[in-house]
Amino acid sequence: MMDARIDEIRKQLTAKGFKLTAQREETVKVLLENEDNHLTTEEIYMIVKNRVAEIGIATVYRTLELLKELHVIEKVNFGDGVYRFDLRRKNQAHFHHHLICTECGAVQEILEDWLLPLENRVLLEFGFTVEDHRLDFQGVCHSCKAKHTSEECKAVS
Repeated sequence: MMDARIDEIRKQLTAKGFKLTAQREETVKVLLENEDNHLTTEEIYMIVKNRVAEIGIATVYRTLELLKELHVIEKVNFGDGVYRFDLRRKNQAHFHHHLICTECGAVQEILEDWLLPLENRVLLEFGFTVEDHRLDFQGVCHSCKAKHTSEECKAVS
């Protein structure tokens, strides 16, 4: 599975005149291996550095920016002031959505595109063609809500 995704990314780079160098490939592998973790640049760098000792953080920054420009990844901020990177899913016209817990910081992905009816309405009413969108829901996750409910029950009894 990972090899297929790497080949797909290699083709995207090649189509735009870039090569998938060994350093870029290691960076891509780290992103693929940590797809659900939304790593920061520094976290990605530290993992890649353990594998390729001679790589510099500037190379990782440039690789991430290139992958962002090619829409392989998205740069996201979940309200904590830290930019993280998220792979775009194959065969998805739009970036996926997120549920972000304001209590514990947990992030859950919504892979379905719930906004297509809204995009059609925007096209009909405004003549505006949506090329991409991003939606983040902020609130309290099930675990934190259950913890609060449990604490409230203890306080009452």
